[in-house]
Amino acid sequence: MTMKLLAKTASALALTASFGAALAIAPAASAQSGYAQVIGNDLAKCTAGKGPAVSLRIDGLKSSGGNLFVRTYYAKRGDWLKSKRYLTRIDAKPRKGSMTVCVPVPSKGDYAIAVQHDTNGNREMDFSEDGAGMSNNPKIGSFLGIPRPPSVNQVAFRVGNGIKPMSITVRYRN
Repeated sequence: MTMKLLAKTASALALTASFGAALAIAPAASAQSGYAQVIGNDLAKCTAGKGPAVSLRIDGLKSSGGNLFVRTYYAKRGDWLKSKRYLTRIDAKPRKGSMTVCVPVPSKGDYAIAVQHDTNGNREMDFSEDGAGMSNNPKIGSFLGIPRPPSVNQVAFRVGNGIKPMSITVRYRN
């Protein structure tokens, strides 16, 4: 391999480690500075007159097995997909096809969301089996078969004081 290819490979592996660490499921962390909070799927927080929140429709779920994790991040490069830098994580039972979750946010502003369907329920990211999707539904590229997450600019969106409707499609490699 040339030095240029080795450098690209090392960069892809570093990104994958970061992407995998962000999607790996760890025990609930205590809230530090408002980060890494595990919350339930409370649909009442997305009713008229509530907010700010995102009423998130998740499409493309291939089964009802395993776990569904929805992580919300500030739309900042220093937070996006970084371990323990998500604001909240919603743990839910997936429903084949589509389902809705309510994602409350602390205030109006710019956010990003990552969805993971842990199909076998092992609480780890299995790139060959698990599904993933992100706000704005960008393409999740790969390098040498290793997933490369999109930039925060591709997934960022704005939430006002009310309820923002959004859809994310979960994609699988298989």
